[in-house]
Amino acid sequence: MAVPVLQVAEMPPYLRDLLDSEYALVALFGVFVLEGAMLMYFMPSEAIVPVSIGLLGHSVPSIATIIGVAVLGATVGQVGLFVLAKRGGREWLLEKRWFRVSESTLDRFDGWFERWGPVVVPVSNALLFTRGMLTVPAGFAEMSTRKFVVLSAIGTVIFESALAAISLGVIEVAF
Repeated sequence: MAVPVLQVAEMPPYLRDLLDSEYALVALFGVFVLEGAMLMYFMPSEAIVPVSIGLLGHSVPSIATIIGVAVLGATVGQVGLFVLAKRGGREWLLEKRWFRVSESTLDRFDGWFERWGPVVVPVSNALLFTRGMLTVPAGFAEMSTRKFVVLSAIGTVIFESALAAISLGVIEVAF
């Protein structure tokens, strides 16, 4: 079996123990919730699935589990942000220190939502650098929560599956 690009043996023992424990997927779920809620500024979201595959394994069941945790966690995080935007409104959200999206950026994504409608939710979730950015305009537009959950999850499945496929290609090329 090929060893992943990331050398698990060189990791700190506490991290190795966490990844070998039953808590690995719980921790991963938490990271994805933060990513979905646009609160994870300490790690690029595009790195989470590839790193997870490198650390947790690249068998079909492992990848399916990682993608499942990614979709569930990111969707939960996005729904939380969506509900806050829906209930709190634009001005309230822009006043929050933890919401690090500028008004001009938010204006741009509001325009996308106004122009294209709900279809931009899964499209934005499937693209680099725009993941989750249409969550807030969807909340402002008072889209139904059920519809948002479905559209958000569809885009996240596409994005995370593509990252997994790319990761597998890198692992295969490396070994």
